[in-house]
Amino acid sequence: MKVAAIITCMRHRSHAHVILENFLEPYLFNGRVVESGCEIVSMYVDQFPRSDMARDVARQYGIRIYPSIREAVCDGGRRLGVDAVLSIAEHGRYGHTRRGQKRYPRKRFLDEIFEVFQTSGRTVPVFSDKHLSYRWDWAEQIYQRSQREGIPLMAGSSVPLAQRDPPLELPRAAKITEAVSIHGGPVEAYDFHALEVLQSLVEARRGGETGVSRIEFLDGKQLWNAARRGRWTAELAEAAMTAELGAPPKSLRRIPGERRVPQHGVIIHFVDGLKATMLTVGKSDTRWNFACRVKGKTKIQATALRVGPWQNRNLFKALSHAIQDHFRNARTPYPLERTLLTTGLVESIMHARETPGVELATPHLEFAYRARKFSAFCERGASWQKITEETPEPRGITGYPYD
Repeated sequence: MKVAAIITCMRHRSHAHVILENFLEPYLFNGRVVESGCEIVSMYVDQFPRSDMARDVARQYGIRIYPSIREAVCDGGRRLGVDAVLSIAEHGRYGHTRRGQKRYPRKRFLDEIFEVFQTSGRTVPVFSDKHLSYRWDWAEQIYQRSQREGIPLMAGSSVPLAQRDPPLELPRAAKITEAVSIHGGPVEAYDFHALEVLQSLVEARRGGETGVSRIEFLDGKQLWNAARRGRWTAELAEAAMTAELGAPPKSLRRIPGERRVPQHGVIIHFVDGLKATMLTVGKSDTRWNFACRVKGKTKIQATALRVGPWQNRNLFKALSHAIQDHFRNARTPYPLERTLLTTGLVESIMHARETPGVELATPHLEFAYRARKFSAFCERGASWQKITEETPEPRGITGYPYD
């Protein structure tokens, strides 16, 4: 299967690096050595930083770098010349909106890819990394065009595919009454991942996903005052952190050994009455925790999503495995609507952040979709018996076994 890679840049641990290495070399998924079944034949690279890896990787693997997206997707010909397209518009030097959103060229990349499909009279599967756009109207246009033109489009976060510790598989059609999703990173970029974790676990609840009617951004004292008033449940957050730490934290405001940073949270009201809170706890780029209450169960359901060694790099093995299945079968492992919703939530959060403590109505996010079971694409931890914390992290492209 011939694949074109359309990327912003490639440097150590950039998304282009940690996704493409699992296409160029064998990799581990659930303890098994996996071949991608794909050949990266062409690349478009938007930027070449001083730490660029793209040129060396292209030389090493015989990949041609083209000066335009069209030429890369056509593989130098006049019509579509590949069987699938990776669009990775993450990392690189791009400006910010006045609200602090990074202007990654995701829509430009997809528009140019889709134009090749239109002029060629056929489509192939596409993966677009992370959320669809920093603008809701653009995200909606991408979604609608993919539906209208029959383009098999997959998007989203790597984190929902991480190992769940303890293992947590909520019953389908469970009545979830309240949920919490926790991360330890910055606003927007990491909010997105925490929202994808949230959606991946609540979207299969009783009645299916119904969409979001309103949100409220809270920072600093507002967040903890809201907890004291019972507007969100700190006990859920404590259970989520216990899943990660192995013991209840002494405080949700500061984790020992971690730098103290400003905290924020978002209360999310779903159309069907579910209430969820996304919040930051401490400073850790590998913190992804979840907890919820299920009607009929007295015990809080909680899990920590483990990323494996080498920070978040190994998260992308499971994601790459899911992308490759999508490329083979032209069917996303989970609905594109999940990432459409989280894209809209991220944009709304950045809007609500301008007026903390004031609810923001989100009528554009009041849409429903049906979840699909995707547990076959999740890492269950067997790979971390072979890649351990003592395994040296390679700098470049690597597969398995490791030298």
